[in-house]
Amino acid sequence: MRSVLLVEDDIFDTMTAEKSFAKFSIPHQLHTAFNGEEALDLLLGRNGVEALRPLPEVILLDLNMPRMNGLEFLTELRANPELQHIPVFITTTSGMDVDRLNAASLDVSGYILKPLDFETGADLADSLSLLEKLLK
Repeated sequence: MRSVLLVEDDIFDTMTAEKSFAKFSIPHQLHTAFNGEEALDLLLGRNGVEALRPLPEVILLDLNMPRMNGLEFLTELRANPELQHIPVFITTTSGMDVDRLNAASLDVSGYILKPLDFETGADLADSLSLLEKLLK
C-alpha cells in the first residue's frame, strides 16, 4: 500500500493531518513518528522496529521536535543512499527565513506552515504540490 510518513511531535497537528487526508480521500496510509529518531527507526528497521516497506512516497517533517529535530533527521536522510530520494515537505510553525534556507539546502520539496491544510494558507502552492504528488 502507498504510504506517507508524518514526523510530528504534536498530537493535535497529527490529528489535523489525519483529518485532511480523510477529507481529500488521499489514497495513502499515514504512518507517524514523534521525532527524527523514531522516523529513522521506522525507515531503517532498527531498535526492534520493523522497517516500513515499501518506503513512504513522501515524508511530512516538523522542524522543532525533541531528541532529533527535523533538520538533523533530514541531514541523516539525505546522507543515506537508500532514503535520500524520498520527497520531504517541511510542516512547521516557523516562518523564519533561516529555517527555510536550512531546509532548502537539504533539498526539500516544499515548506508548509501548520496546520496542514490543503485549502488555505500562505504556502498554498507547496500544499497543492504535496496534494498533487499524493494523488498521482
